[in-house]
Amino acid sequence: MKKGDRISGIIEKIEFPNKGILYAEEEKVVIKNALPGQKVLAAVSKKRKGKSEGRLLEVLEPSPLETAEDPCPHFGLCGGCLYQTIPYETQLEIKEKQVRELLDAVCGDYPFEGIKASPISGAYRNKMEFSFGDAEKGGPLCLGMHKRGSFYDVVNADHCRIVHEDFRKLLTATRTYFAGLNVPFYRKLQHEGYLRHLLVRRAVKTGEILAALVTTGQTECLPKEEAAVLEEWKKLILELKLEGTVSGLLHIRNDSLADVVQDDGTEILFGQDFFYEELLGLRFRITPFSFFQTNSLGAEVLYDTVRSYVGDTEGKVVFDLYSGTGTIAQILAPVAEKVVGVEIVEEAVEAARENAAQNGLSNCEFIAGDVLKVVGGLTDKPDLIILDPPRDGVHPKALNQIIDFGVERMVYVSCKPTSLQRDLIILQERGYRVERVCCVDMFPGTANVETVVLLSKLNTKQHIEVELNLDELDLTDVEKKTTYEEIRGICS
Repeated sequence: MKKGDRISGIIEKIEFPNKGILYAEEEKVVIKNALPGQKVLAAVSKKRKGKSEGRLLEVLEPSPLETAEDPCPHFGLCGGCLYQTIPYETQLEIKEKQVRELLDAVCGDYPFEGIKASPISGAYRNKMEFSFGDAEKGGPLCLGMHKRGSFYDVVNADHCRIVHEDFRKLLTATRTYFAGLNVPFYRKLQHEGYLRHLLVRRAVKTGEILAALVTTGQTECLPKEEAAVLEEWKKLILELKLEGTVSGLLHIRNDSLADVVQDDGTEILFGQDFFYEELLGLRFRITPFSFFQTNSLGAEVLYDTVRSYVGDTEGKVVFDLYSGTGTIAQILAPVAEKVVGVEIVEEAVEAARENAAQNGLSNCEFIAGDVLKVVGGLTDKPDLIILDPPRDGVHPKALNQIIDFGVERMVYVSCKPTSLQRDLIILQERGYRVERVCCVDMFPGTANVETVVLLSKLNTKQHIEVELNLDELDLTDVEKKTTYEEIRGICS
């Protein structure tokens, strides 16, 4: 087998997040986006040092697992979802198994508490960034998601199953309007064009909607004055019959060369530049770019799990690192002595401060900055640390600084188990032990999953009990206390 060869076979398993495993000529070949049980045709794209990768060309036979009723019509073409054709219960089984395999490889014996399902498996997302483009060169204007495996092609997502119908109405109306005006989308190679993204956020609890049209400043390609074009778009959106209520319509300028939603200036066309969502009895103000879990109902399950793992916080100082809009911090704040949140996105920090004030919480402090640069200068001494890092996990230098605080308990919330696996190696080498693990599915239909881990420092009374089983020995309370103190002195 060599690069360029075509191979076919059955996908035996799928490794996180989307690595289908096929064996050809007794060699393991990784084929992305292939599902377990599918018979596929692939082309060998990489082969070196015993590692082979293949590019999926065609699904010759569907997997026996693909029995979902009425899957998304965009599945297979759109690059957004992987498991749309698999029943939800089976999706959960796949994700649980993937996380277990990753953690089993680096952890000893630990209690694994399974996976918790999202309260709803469809129309759950509260945020989408739709891209303008075309499905083929020179084709009609599209607005939706990038085509699977393509950096340039965009496919319409009018029937997307993971968002509320209000998203779909906004998307269809926006695309139809700008297509009728022949307004060009931004072409990344030529750096020409006007339309870039449509950002939509919708609260599940309040029904409030915030929509932002993201464009370049290249207004010379518009058929009339930009102000008139945007005014007509605003009127069109406000006339739509939506289940929710539009709280704000924005125009965001983005002249960055990168294909990201970036704010180079925001104009409020209608209403305000924020909306409110409610979680676990608290109210949160959310702005266009502030981090907030994309599944509001699933977030309640996640944060309730975190709260149960954290345990008693009465009179304690808690660090919430990578705090976003301060959701976890505020859930813990009513009982804790103080909660300190650190977040790199200044907009999210401002929102966190406003949220805390609105929720009547005076013991929360939110600091804007990179955890790597900020954590070493924090003056408070934490009793407990919550880590909820981005997908790449915690920077190794920051992780060592965090460990140096020496807290007895740490809760790690991970949206990427491969990053969690890497960080757990360091945490265990530095004296922490995995006490509890639970998965929470926040992303039905996709390959992603959240994992919550409780870690305890090995020289605590709790761990001495675990390691030595002192309660099973015939010792008096005084003898046990003496033994604890002796071992604690040795460990420290």
